[in-house]
Amino acid sequence: QVQLVESGGGLVQPGGSLRLSCAASGRIFSIYDMGWYRQAPGKERELVGVVRSGGNPSYVDSVKDRFTISRDNAKNTVDLQMNSLRPEDTAVYYCYAILKQTQTTPMSTYWGQGTQVTVSS
Repeated sequence: QVQLVESGGGLVQPGGSLRLSCAASGRIFSIYDMGWYRQAPGKERELVGVVRSGGNPSYVDSVKDRFTISRDNAKNTVDLQMNSLRPEDTAVYYCYAILKQTQTTPMSTYWGQGTQVTVSS
């Protein structure tokens, strides 16, 4: 079994900062992509950013220059530093990982439980 456990999130005023963390554990052979999605009420889930294995982070345009993803391959963790937060960033944030549990099993996508981020004065 593989688990992704998120921490962080909460309520912050516009212009403030929050940091989300996500740790993958369990039987993991190799992780390819790690990143974050978010889903606001009444909207579809949106990819916020991703770090692909051996690659640089990429972000949705709306968070560029405000959010930063950092990944620690040795610890199987991915963090999302969110600065200059706006009310429109309010959503449930989900971390995800695309990984293989063994050398021969296919790649699968695993999700964290989600954490609420609310930006409001």
